[in-house]
Amino acid sequence: MKHLLTGNEAVARGAYEAGVHFASAYPGTPSTEILENISTYKEIHSEWAPNEKVALEAVIGAQLAGARSLAAMKHVGLNVAADPLFSFAYTGVNAGTVIITADEPGQFSSQNEQDNRNYAKAAVMPMFEPSDSEEAKDMLADAFLLSEHYDVPVLFRMTTRVCHSKSLVEFRSRQEVPLKEYTKDVKRTITVPANSRPMKVKLQKNMARLLDYSNQNRWNRVEYGDKKLGIICSGDCYMYAREVFGDEASYLKIGFSNPLPDRLIRDFAAQVTELYIIEENDPYIEEHVRAQGIACKGKDLFPRNGEMIPDVIRQAVYGTVQEADGDIQAALIARPPTFCAGCPHRGFFYELGKRKNVMITGDIGCYTLGFSAPYNAMDTNLCMGASISMGHGAQQIFNMKAGNRMRVVGVIGDSTFFHTGINSLLDVVYNRSNMVTCILDNRITAMTGQQENPGTGVTAMGEVTEVVNLEALVKACGIKEVRVVNPNQLTEVKKAFDWALGLEGPSVIITRWLCALKRQSQQDKLEFPASFTEKYRVDETVCIGCKKCTKTGCPAIVFQVEKKKSSIDLEKCVGCSVCSQVCPLHAIVKVEA
Repeated sequence: MKHLLTGNEAVARGAYEAGVHFASAYPGTPSTEILENISTYKEIHSEWAPNEKVALEAVIGAQLAGARSLAAMKHVGLNVAADPLFSFAYTGVNAGTVIITADEPGQFSSQNEQDNRNYAKAAVMPMFEPSDSEEAKDMLADAFLLSEHYDVPVLFRMTTRVCHSKSLVEFRSRQEVPLKEYTKDVKRTITVPANSRPMKVKLQKNMARLLDYSNQNRWNRVEYGDKKLGIICSGDCYMYAREVFGDEASYLKIGFSNPLPDRLIRDFAAQVTELYIIEENDPYIEEHVRAQGIACKGKDLFPRNGEMIPDVIRQAVYGTVQEADGDIQAALIARPPTFCAGCPHRGFFYELGKRKNVMITGDIGCYTLGFSAPYNAMDTNLCMGASISMGHGAQQIFNMKAGNRMRVVGVIGDSTFFHTGINSLLDVVYNRSNMVTCILDNRITAMTGQQENPGTGVTAMGEVTEVVNLEALVKACGIKEVRVVNPNQLTEVKKAFDWALGLEGPSVIITRWLCALKRQSQQDKLEFPASFTEKYRVDETVCIGCKKCTKTGCPAIVFQVEKKKSSIDLEKCVGCSVCSQVCPLHAIVKVEA
């Protein structure tokens, strides 16, 4: 029986069918739903880790103890996990291990557009690249077999379209793979130089053996159509090229892409008149083809940035694009991203944006939107945890300047603080900085879709666990000045900023209020009994149309141009009361029950 699944759902099913026992991940688009779906299979112990490095290290420990294991992360997450990744390739595996990297050509929700195929080459690891959901599931089973046969971890590269698009998948039974015995062997698990040098030689020999596999396995295949044009591609680019050229071209579809199948490439190139290499981002395949002395068109014809969707290919080859449906285009409305109605970050940024002589260093999360109008309350955004580290460095230099009045406020979310902010805060304390750190605790990992984290009290498998107390944690890091505030109470937020910016040493402000989209736990209901129970309306007899309420950026507030009055969409309002506090004439009042 076949089922319609996204690529992420298919990977989860593939992990179940392949007999995986342990999976760990950190949420990040477009990979998040992989672990969410794996956690529904109770045969697999699933965990959200504080960050990707921790996730991979837990997986490495699990496979060493004898369990087929899987780690999943988005492309920039692999940067965090790169330290254990490279050494893990040296040590090899006890049980099969797959590391999934979900790349994001086009940068829909990421700070860069890196091509993680380069990691496979640099770390000397075999790599698979599925094109659709069925391949994502079935390739994963082969990846575990290959990992165990060749004694090496495997990189499994997906992209946004493969992760999130749907295709039919045939379900099979779970293969019950028994746990392997753990045998102590320090020569392969202790990476001191004396052991690592022969490990590297072994790894290189393994890759030479894998070249035969690459040239013969079922995932690298030739599909002949018209031989006037040959196309070499992998992943989603195969689907895009098929849509544009159909049978008017021949294809070498590469599903196992490190090492690349050199013999297959040479044989295919000899059969076609003209050769195109269609791939997203870096010329990974193209450089290999050109190194073999084969003439081809690649990045000299196709763009290096963004997705290689059919219209991009058509534009590059034919100079035309497929015309969009006029009615659909007319119906589309540009909607810039904004905080949800009732978002606890709104009141915080409304007050922070008023501060003068302040550099605001930001981080990765919903709160990154604080940089835009109407708040204009963020100056930097680099990577997970950088808000505190960058802020510390900037504050140290500002303090060197004569007559300095500049202060730095770092803004970071609760999940991001657990991810990489703790080390940065230790740096602030240890090196005697006087920056202000603000931890926005909305009780969940919100940006990626409401995943649990060490501060929520629930595991990925729904089990109740310990809740990390943020206030106690930052005090344990050495911060003596800490305040916890309700970000919806503007006076409370303002006083906290006055207090923190008036101190000579480091301080932490923790805002604590639920994400407006969070499914409330029993603990949430006890701590926030009045949350989202009220609504507000505009009394038009009092409103003078000053538009001050619209400067809160709430999507529930609409200014009626004809009436020159504000109004509130009661379907969207969740009663945070920020607009009511902002109104100078108290024209925004509670809706009577």
